[in-house]
Amino acid sequence: MADNNVSKPQSEVQDSTQKSSDGAMIETTTTKKKARKKSMTIFGLVILLVVVLSFLYWLFFIRGSEETDDAYVHGNQVAISSQVAGSVMQINVQNTEYVHQGDVLVVLNPKDRELAFAHAKDELAQVVRKERNLMYSVKELEAAVVQKQIAVKQTKSDYMRQVNLAKTNSTSNIMLTHSKDAYDAAVASLKLTQNQLAANKALLLDTPLRQQPAVKIAITGVKDAWLNLKRTKVLSPVDGYVAKRNVQVGETIAAGTPLMAIVPANQMWVEANFKETQMKDMRIGQKARVTFDLYGDDVKFDGTVKGIEMGTGSAFSLLPAQNATGNWIKIVQRVPVRIALPADQIKKYPLRIGLSSLVRVDVSDTAGETLRAAQPIKAVYKTDVLTYNESELDNVIEQIIKANIGD
Repeated sequence: MADNNVSKPQSEVQDSTQKSSDGAMIETTTTKKKARKKSMTIFGLVILLVVVLSFLYWLFFIRGSEETDDAYVHGNQVAISSQVAGSVMQINVQNTEYVHQGDVLVVLNPKDRELAFAHAKDELAQVVRKERNLMYSVKELEAAVVQKQIAVKQTKSDYMRQVNLAKTNSTSNIMLTHSKDAYDAAVASLKLTQNQLAANKALLLDTPLRQQPAVKIAITGVKDAWLNLKRTKVLSPVDGYVAKRNVQVGETIAAGTPLMAIVPANQMWVEANFKETQMKDMRIGQKARVTFDLYGDDVKFDGTVKGIEMGTGSAFSLLPAQNATGNWIKIVQRVPVRIALPADQIKKYPLRIGLSSLVRVDVSDTAGETLRAAQPIKAVYKTDVLTYNESELDNVIEQIIKANIGD
């Protein structure tokens, strides 16, 4: 009896322990389910938030715009070359240096050009003297014609007198023949002088000496030699930075040989290559936002679509694609779009040719043109460096003419 009383409480204890363990497991399972449900809810909310934010970003930032990172900085590379042949005697600049318009970049040996200029001046002096003598000869021939006309008149009178005397046998045949020969000789001499006078006048045509063709040709020769002498100094046509210098001292160069390039820092733009599927709403004048890897996203340039090329990039390549032969695979083409940049931003944040950029064009306003309308032609870029002031040369030419004209 005592044993039964003892065993009963132990059995009850075991049942109680089992029930407690089962309750703990159920509670743990419920807690895990609640935690999992909470995690799934949070995950769903995060996904929903991402979707909403993405939609808002598309709605306010992407919709109505086209973007490409296939965009690079372009600029004018002014090729510098000599207009005359010669040996390089002096180089004044190095790559990356800044030069002003009109600065002397390279100097060629001027000795040959100086000799040619001196020879041209001597040639002008000689031509002026020849033309002066020709003009003097006209005056002399005019006087000679007058004298010979008098001689013809006198010999004719003598001949006619001898003819009248011969009718009365008052003169000899010899005297008649002599008078006839004298008259014929005077007439022939007059004709010869008149022909010479006419020939000289035909050369002069009553034209002033300075306007005579021979003199003008000689003057042109002097100017040409003077220009060639001036061109032994190669000048910079624009302000900018020196690049690609490949000329060396002592090198003999031909006319047109590339010496270096000048890159104007203020003449930069972006060429953005958009896919043809992005070009539907692209218009000239649309605003663009441009960022460069050089400056990061913090610096944004306010660009403008300046123009759209008339062909794809591949169409203007050195070796265009031959799609009519072999197996053909369609590839989306890209069209270059020129993006102009504000001058003040370029000055504040200098650019280099070839830099990468990201371009986003606002294409929501499609009122602009896809092709530029015809506009009056005007100079986009120009320089006055290659034209020389000839007033000093004109004075030299005038002095040569005055010194040899003999007035």
